[in-house]
Amino acid sequence: MAATPYDEMHAGDGAVREHYKTFASWLARTPSERVAHKRAEADTLFHRVGITFAVYGEEAGTERLIPFDIVPRIIPASEWKLLAAGLKQRVRALNAFINDIYHAQDILQAGRIPPEQVLCNGQYRPEMQGIDVPGSIYAHIAGVDVVRAGAGEFYVLEDNLRVPSGVSYMLEDRRMMMRLFPELFALHSVAPVEHYPDLLLENLRSVAPSGVNDPTVVLLTPGAYNSAYFEHAFLAQQMGIELVEGQDLFVDDEFVYMRTTRGPQRVDVIYRRIDDDFLDPLVFRPDSMLGIPGLLAAYRAGRVTVANAIGTGVADDKSIYPYVPDMIRFYLGEEPLLSNVPTFVLRRQEDLEYTLAHLSELVVKEVHGAGGYGMLIGPAASKDELAAFRQRILRSPEKYIAQPTLALSACPTFVDAGIAPRHIDLRPFVLSGRDVTLVPGGLTRVALREGSLVVNSSQGGGTKDTWVLEQ
Repeated sequence: MAATPYDEMHAGDGAVREHYKTFASWLARTPSERVAHKRAEADTLFHRVGITFAVYGEEAGTERLIPFDIVPRIIPASEWKLLAAGLKQRVRALNAFINDIYHAQDILQAGRIPPEQVLCNGQYRPEMQGIDVPGSIYAHIAGVDVVRAGAGEFYVLEDNLRVPSGVSYMLEDRRMMMRLFPELFALHSVAPVEHYPDLLLENLRSVAPSGVNDPTVVLLTPGAYNSAYFEHAFLAQQMGIELVEGQDLFVDDEFVYMRTTRGPQRVDVIYRRIDDDFLDPLVFRPDSMLGIPGLLAAYRAGRVTVANAIGTGVADDKSIYPYVPDMIRFYLGEEPLLSNVPTFVLRRQEDLEYTLAHLSELVVKEVHGAGGYGMLIGPAASKDELAAFRQRILRSPEKYIAQPTLALSACPTFVDAGIAPRHIDLRPFVLSGRDVTLVPGGLTRVALREGSLVVNSSQGGGTKDTWVLEQ
């Protein structure tokens, strides 16, 4: 893979790519003072709406504004068509895999994945074995992280299937761009994303327990102190459904009910934003104050749908990720349309030896890590950091994977010094219900620090609006 990052806006000879030409022309004739003014206006509006996220472990100002960049990431229709097809294929295979490992386990018996990788995985839930879920769908909402590297090829970096977050920023970034720069939308044919909440609600209603014609859907949040609480409240409001905490729900005779001022109301679908461990204190963590006692019994009886399903996390574990291309071949009989990033699994002796010998060249990640934490970016690490991480790997090699340091594609971004390239990734949101669907685009995250490859908001990253052109 090439060391020079792919430039989203400019070709190798410096010429503006075709799909960016209209925007580049607008940018050239727009005074920099107006752009600066609009950036300040965006910050003010985001503060007013309360679009913040919590940063754990910080004493001062735990609520932060995610930086928003006003240069959009533009994807031409032809590229999006290929990307969307690859994402749908991948999520279909992942759902088939989760259904299989909780039922016949054909892929394990066929020797395509070592059984211990699944059955001894911390995210595998034996309590789900043999439970049939509506439509055999486990990952109703998937956030698949995609990067562009090399000469411009797309690679899947990771699959987020437990409680993927960030879609509210995708929606608010679009709303902000339309408010600040309506003239740009008159110049471009940008595919809409604002119907996502309607699509999500339709998707959730389609997987209600059989026999339920007018399902009641709720969004289950851990509460106002959760880092993604803004998103929980935003999505519930946009879908017109109740935002509930565990104490608002109870189980009676294996049915789930919501406490209301008019008495108990049956709940048919729970869009949960709480990890498995906290969902049912009778089965998982007995000290959980966030869940609903008896939920698993109601789920097992087929009287409530939980989205995403309990036990889904086994498929977004980074040690399972290397096997997804094989899942596509095994379950769908197709070749993968999107490639994985080459990955070394450190529980394998030869992969461990290679990684330790090339530690300064690789990115090493914890298999259960998230948010950009618990990882080593070899080329950016000091000798002391490399030595310390080497010891961590040697203590528990099974907890890590390693990948080449990708030169993530770069997109022009407004920074203090003006417009400069910054590295980006993309998280499209794939919905699985009666059909597999996704809105055109996703959340583009940008590493605002010069040279940084870490796009996570908790690590100083920002977001951009993602435009998929309709023609």
